[in-house]
Amino acid sequence: MAIKETFLHSVEAIEEHYNVGDFIFREGSTPQFYYQIVSGEVKLNRFAEDGKEFIQNIFTEKSCFGESMLILGKPYPMNAIALTPCTILKLGRNQFFQLLQEHREIFTDIYSTLADLAFEKQTLMRVITSENAEDRLIEIMELLKESYDNKDKFSLEIPHTRQQLASLTGLSIETAIRAIKKMEKKNIVMIKDRKIFY
Repeated sequence: MAIKETFLHSVEAIEEHYNVGDFIFREGSTPQFYYQIVSGEVKLNRFAEDGKEFIQNIFTEKSCFGESMLILGKPYPMNAIALTPCTILKLGRNQFFQLLQEHREIFTDIYSTLADLAFEKQTLMRVITSENAEDRLIEIMELLKESYDNKDKFSLEIPHTRQQLASLTGLSIETAIRAIKKMEKKNIVMIKDRKIFY
């Protein structure tokens, strides 16, 4: 769900630019803004005590992120980090709540988006407890394909690297690579120019 950029500008949203690796917000910080991506990619992640990264989600342009914590007023349980150079619109907390009060359709869209994210998270939590690496990867790919009209086999180019897929599913990079190779042999995915198609 995205709010029209022209509309965000009209209510005093600020446009900011981030380089690869820049933190947009850090785990434990208090939410102050509604964030919407104009261009680029952002990952939400956490780091375990041993330094292992767990990616919770990856967002691309026209996506918003972190809004559930803004609504709850609770500290972020994760980081938001630019995966690519990004342009992001930021709208202050007070303006955001005023926007929701004055524009019921925006409130309804955000409510629906949060429900979808909660569903995805529950689905992922179920599959991440699976011992089968292929099942974990297939579930991620199914969730990615859900939002595309074309459901044909191999119609979706997976927009994530093997490392990102591993981090999203809680697998080691080696296990993810082995599982993807097995999936290719079983004709579940197609690899072309090192890109994965599902």
